[in-house]
Amino acid sequence: MNILFVHQNFPGQFKHLAPALAEAGHQVIALGIGGSGLPAIPMVRYKPARRSSRDLHPLARDFEAKLIRGDACAAAAVRMKRGGFSPDVIVVNPGWGEGLFLKDVWPAAKILTLLEFFYAPHGRDADFDPEFRIDDIAQDARVRIKNASLLMALDSMDWGMSPTHFQHGVMPRAYQDRISVIFDGIDTGVVRPDATASITLAGRTLRAGDEILTFINRNLEPYRGYHQFMRALPRVLRERPDAVVLIVGGDEVSYGAAAPAGTTWKQTFFDEVKDRIDASRLHFLGRIPYADYLKVLQVSACHVYLSYPFVLGWSCIEAMSAGCLVVGSATAPVQEVIAHQENGLLVDFFDHDALAAAVIGALAQPAAHTHLRQAARDTTVVGYDLMTQCLPRQLALIDKLAAGELRT
Repeated sequence: MNILFVHQNFPGQFKHLAPALAEAGHQVIALGIGGSGLPAIPMVRYKPARRSSRDLHPLARDFEAKLIRGDACAAAAVRMKRGGFSPDVIVVNPGWGEGLFLKDVWPAAKILTLLEFFYAPHGRDADFDPEFRIDDIAQDARVRIKNASLLMALDSMDWGMSPTHFQHGVMPRAYQDRISVIFDGIDTGVVRPDATASITLAGRTLRAGDEILTFINRNLEPYRGYHQFMRALPRVLRERPDAVVLIVGGDEVSYGAAAPAGTTWKQTFFDEVKDRIDASRLHFLGRIPYADYLKVLQVSACHVYLSYPFVLGWSCIEAMSAGCLVVGSATAPVQEVIAHQENGLLVDFFDHDALAAAVIGALAQPAAHTHLRQAARDTTVVGYDLMTQCLPRQLALIDKLAAGELRT
């Protein structure tokens, strides 16, 4: 088969699937603006032909940006078609608009669309946190209009794929029967417990078994509960005088609104508690190489993962795969993978005192929670392992799609 992957920052979520298809003997090509690419996958890069308009209705700006990318992507696809390339299957992440017109370029191609989230003004992420909620019809309209390009993607796809049941469940009901639930996959052979793991910071070596609290996200922001985590720290550090805190994440914004001008969410919520903590026990590591990231998970005595009702981050599953004792938020995406007192601990997202109490208990009695660590590891091996679960299901889905076996 000829298979085309379309992702603005390739490989993105396709870093395992694309090489596996190439290794199986298929011709695989990627199309995108940026990203690191993959050694075995030829990549066609393109640039948007223009910038967004200055004088445009505010509600049209997001769609116009995606329209511009979709137009540029389609132009690149036309050039590929004229050069003789005709895909049997197109696998696309539609989040930036790239896939808007690919069905028009290659009408016979089967399109598999990765579906991560469908926005709503109420009942999901947009109005979840009262601290940042904006009760304004204009805000509701901005949230709703973010679905414009996604609705077009849903209409043009032949089949969809969502990583979790929660993400599948937020898609419009009219399309849910054409969406399979398959997680991206975690290499549990690499992401695994290591009792000998250590990491050295500022001349001090921290080891598995030490009293280490960890918090990891791509960026430190409210969507991932960074503010609630920071508010729990004064009590945690006061009651656990030997605890050390490792925080991994950048200063930018992945989701939601930016911090007030001139600051970052990281600094805003550190400033809120800095007078009540010993900052020498708190280490902001920023974004670190993957090998170091794994060591942080492996030395963790307690790992906190919080999230709005939104896309579940890879780091949650990776923490479980590394055998971490995860204290998570009792929100839908987290509850899908963590059951309280079965393979982790859950607390109310907004109750930072309850979060502190759970963390203190975990740090104080590590042996009492060993079974939760093992159960977390078992959960990932059984349900989320890349090689035995997720990748075989993804490959089978593409075979069925190409063969015309998927119909509603």
